[in-house]
Amino acid sequence: MIARIPSRSLKTGLAVAALAVALAGCSGDKWGFPYKAGVQQGNWITQEQVSLLQPGMTREQVRFALGSPTLTSVLHANRWDYPYYYKPGYGEARERKFTVWFENDRLTRWEGDKQPDLQPYQLNTPSSTADEKADTRLDRDMERIKEDEALQKRDSAAPVSPLNQYPGQPGNAPEPLR
Repeated sequence: MIARIPSRSLKTGLAVAALAVALAGCSGDKWGFPYKAGVQQGNWITQEQVSLLQPGMTREQVRFALGSPTLTSVLHANRWDYPYYYKPGYGEARERKFTVWFENDRLTRWEGDKQPDLQPYQLNTPSSTADEKADTRLDRDMERIKEDEALQKRDSAAPVSPLNQYPGQPGNAPEPLR
């Protein structure tokens, strides 16, 4: 038997259908061609790590709390910078900065952008309350800091008692253990 050759209109119809399917597959934004990897650079610092900081800490204690700084400068030896930058394959870049200052190798102050409450592996959880939790904790920490500053002002204005001025004097020692 001799095989029949399909008609020209059938060939054209199949070619148009194949082209339409191919173009429909390429029309989506998230199709994945070409793939763009996200770029992450710097230090990821959480609000929990920032809450560990206290004035007077040594450089090693700060390094333990925040990790090694990304930027240290010979010209600014008393300053450590902790920048963070993330550029996803598709979307807006995110950037945060955090800086600590030292005097005589002791922490004096720190400042920077609002830090997240969660680690990176916790961000993509289905819970939508992660941002609310971070905001609540940040507000609570800020209130605590303001209260501590008010207490320090009040205590610095209080008169000094001879009993607590010289803690090593007789009569000021704690009770011995029995």
